[in-house]
Amino acid sequence: MIEAQGLTKRYGAKTAVDGIAFVVQPGKVTGFLGPNGAGKSTTMRMIVGLDAPTSGRVTVGGSDYRGKPAPLREVGVLLEAKAVHTGRTARNHLRALAATHGIPASRVDEVIGLAGLEAVASKRVGGFSLGMGQRLGIAAALLGDPQVVILDEPVNGLDPEGVRWMRLLMRRLAAEGRTVLLSSHLMSEMSQTADHLIVLGRGRVLADAPVDEVIARAPGSSVRVRAPDLPRLAAVLGRLDVTLTPLEDGAVQISGTVRERIGEAAAAAGVVLHELTTVMGSLEDAYLDLTHDEVEYRAEMEEVVR
Repeated sequence: MIEAQGLTKRYGAKTAVDGIAFVVQPGKVTGFLGPNGAGKSTTMRMIVGLDAPTSGRVTVGGSDYRGKPAPLREVGVLLEAKAVHTGRTARNHLRALAATHGIPASRVDEVIGLAGLEAVASKRVGGFSLGMGQRLGIAAALLGDPQVVILDEPVNGLDPEGVRWMRLLMRRLAAEGRTVLLSSHLMSEMSQTADHLIVLGRGRVLADAPVDEVIARAPGSSVRVRAPDLPRLAAVLGRLDVTLTPLEDGAVQISGTVRERIGEAAAAAGVVLHELTTVMGSLEDAYLDLTHDEVEYRAEMEEVVR
């Protein structure tokens, strides 16, 4: 588990991270999202002890990362895939890391196979493509068989097969009960991989919720409901801070919550439902809506006329 409490980082007059608090739970893939300059990289660097907080605290497994005697065995990290000795082969790079933590050489061969690096394991890293460099970085993160995995843009440079491999790997690690924190700008991929999302904007937490709940906030996301007693249903749902819009066919469109909460509220009140259907927006729509006023670097958009 990763836990941040009042985590703040200032660089002179600039506040990069502003008193944030969150918990990354084991058994889930948690997506870490935010525009450029939102504070994601700074937060991840503080988690693994590369930057010291100005105030507040972040712990991994209940203690500071810097105090762990063999961090590779507890926390696997990929923040910069290019941070390797380019004159070494992939195998020798991993062997050097293993030697510093008492990890057997047999584990090096395991992660080489896991990352699909067998064909290039004896080649120097300086000649690797971006995608192969990413695979090596992921292999290094998993070398110690850690319970916590933190990856920054892990699919960067991967081909479609590699992206699918990464998605399945992350979900498998979470299914094994590990804590997985995954940063990415690819909304379509995050929607397929993550169970939970933490969204930052200008150093503050904008959302900390399951993926479905975040998508439910997207413009266009709603729940279509049909019930024989709509006035009674409206009275029940009035407690959920939702918006009800009557539809021409007699159903109602409900925005501001998810299907499960509507069903649970109706069941608790004994209200019969004849239809309960989610009409989904997209994670990209939800993300852009959340971060619209939090983008620090915004390009001017010009209409293209064809």
